[in-house]
Amino acid sequence: MINEQLLNPKSIVVVGASDDVMKPGGKILKNIVDGNYKGDLYVTNLKSDEVQGIKSYRDVADLPENIDLAVLAIAAKFCPQTIEVLAKQKGTKAFIIISAGFSEENEEGAALEHQIVDTINEVGGCLIGPNCVGVLTTNHSSVFTTPIPALEPMGADFISGSGATAVFIIEAGMAKGLKFNSVYSVGNSAQTGVEEVLEYLDNTYVEGKSSKIKLLYLESVNNPQKLLKHASSLINKGCKIAAVKAGSSDAGSRAASSHTGALASSDLAVDALFKKAGIVRCYGREELANVAAVFMVEELKGKNVAIITHAGGPAVMLTDALSNGGLEVPAIEGPKAEALLEKLYPGSSVANPIDFLATGTAEQLGDIIDACENDFDHIDAMAVVFGSPGLFSNEEVYKVLHQKIRECKKPIYPILPSVVNVKDDIEMFINMGNVNFPDEVLFGNALSKIYNTSKPVMAGVNNDGVDVDEVRRIIEGQEDGYAAPEVVQQLLDAAGVPRVKEFVSDKVEDLQAAVAEVGYPVVMKVVGPVHKSDVGGVVLGVDSDEQLKAEFDRMMKIEDATGVMLQAMLSGKELFVGATYEPGFGHMVLCGMGGIFIEVLKDVSSGLAPLNHDEALGMIRGLKSYKIIEGVRGQKGIDENKYAEIVARLSNMLCHAPEIKEMDINPLLGEGEKIVAVDARIRIEK
Repeated sequence: MINEQLLNPKSIVVVGASDDVMKPGGKILKNIVDGNYKGDLYVTNLKSDEVQGIKSYRDVADLPENIDLAVLAIAAKFCPQTIEVLAKQKGTKAFIIISAGFSEENEEGAALEHQIVDTINEVGGCLIGPNCVGVLTTNHSSVFTTPIPALEPMGADFISGSGATAVFIIEAGMAKGLKFNSVYSVGNSAQTGVEEVLEYLDNTYVEGKSSKIKLLYLESVNNPQKLLKHASSLINKGCKIAAVKAGSSDAGSRAASSHTGALASSDLAVDALFKKAGIVRCYGREELANVAAVFMVEELKGKNVAIITHAGGPAVMLTDALSNGGLEVPAIEGPKAEALLEKLYPGSSVANPIDFLATGTAEQLGDIIDACENDFDHIDAMAVVFGSPGLFSNEEVYKVLHQKIRECKKPIYPILPSVVNVKDDIEMFINMGNVNFPDEVLFGNALSKIYNTSKPVMAGVNNDGVDVDEVRRIIEGQEDGYAAPEVVQQLLDAAGVPRVKEFVSDKVEDLQAAVAEVGYPVVMKVVGPVHKSDVGGVVLGVDSDEQLKAEFDRMMKIEDATGVMLQAMLSGKELFVGATYEPGFGHMVLCGMGGIFIEVLKDVSSGLAPLNHDEALGMIRGLKSYKIIEGVRGQKGIDENKYAEIVARLSNMLCHAPEIKEMDINPLLGEGEKIVAVDARIRIEK
């Protein structure tokens, strides 16, 4: 649990401090001193009476009482006893353990870690680590690494599960002008992990005083529901959150008996979690740094961007990046555009991109920005590309850009690529409080990703159309394993999902009688084997009594066959809905085109249950094959709202049936407003 003693300690002791600043115990002390820590600073060292000019204690038992924060840089085996003394005799309530050799190493280390956590919990204290680089706040720099970024209250709060990665992301951010308010390297997260820090930032958020930018680096999601709750809450308060979740899924090696199981993965669940929370998901350090730098600029309110440049190539590449990301670079024309053109050198263009040539001046840049701000109402933001061939200084241009960023209501994104030729000018620009995007394509991708990330959706369970009591009655009467066809039908009916009428029997006479009700042609499927197609257990277009009897006799000879299912032969496009249960996350729902589309193209969208109608609709519209659902080349489309209703209903039904571990409806046949489930499997595990 994060506490005031960690964030704003009145006293700090560095246990294992050293004069050697190449060692963690030496560097962390130097960083605290260089950071102008205002409180009382103590050190311990077994062999010295003075360390870096500070009186040293050889035994923690000799320290004064009421020390708020202890930073430990000693061997793991000495940590439990040291913490016992500090916590119970010296009143210490906050601990940062830099040391490694705990649960990340072996069982003995894990036992030490548990002992430490128990001691700290007894006194209601806070633990960061072990196996971390430390903590940075505006009050103290208790890390053993460099660089130390500029710290200010409106900078980003950064929480990392990896110490080294935290350093690299800080470096990447600083190069772009990103400011930080706090950095938490949580290491093994023995007591306090990424989710707990985010919880604290949410619970203590104060509008106008707390930072609005949160950055996360996770190697595991230990508490998905806590992350979802507090990330959503912070974003709804006006914050912006971006995260990298490292570690690939196990989807490729998972043995699964359904399409859903084969396609689903823990990583896909993370993707769905981030989407539901409104978190911008990034896949690398540079992407996270670029997204964070975009966060530092005024929020983009529309999707029309003016590109202002003196270099054609970067403008073309940026146009491509923005257009591919769903943003637009609209034409600029008319009398006001002509008036602007008259202020520029011959050969310039204002069509958008606005190219004012390599000879363009600071004054001309100011005129262009003013026109985009005041004269071109359809422009929502400006991206300014201005580098240098190394012939002259860009200082005056960057001063104008700095001024306009503060004057204009529309966001201005500076893309200053000449990080060598005008390094000093860019450093001046960043030191004035600005950000810089050295690469126009990475910037364009980051801006697009932010623009396309939806706000949080905290959908409650909607039982409309779902017979909850019937769902529970059916589930409670089942044993583990795949549910019988008639049970699947009952669950679909309870969820209000339209389905094709089915008849199942191990007697051919029963199926012949069923044909009288549905009429030929019919579909026949073997009951028993999981993968029916693989064993020749599916026949389409059966259109006579003779064929029905012959196919029945053949299917009943298939290994594990217990009967044959008969359905009316329907037409339409094949759709798919499935779900799998991910521990901690809940049910992950997948949808897409069915049949060969799911088997070959694997074109699916995912979301976490419960889903509301808009979420389900967003999943459908996010499919690469969405044009088929809309209807293409004169073909009749599928009612996407009806499809979304089925996806949402199933997700809500699943919230009442956690025992359903896998569900596969493939296909749903859709044509216009008519969508019916044709084949479904449900696996129950209690």
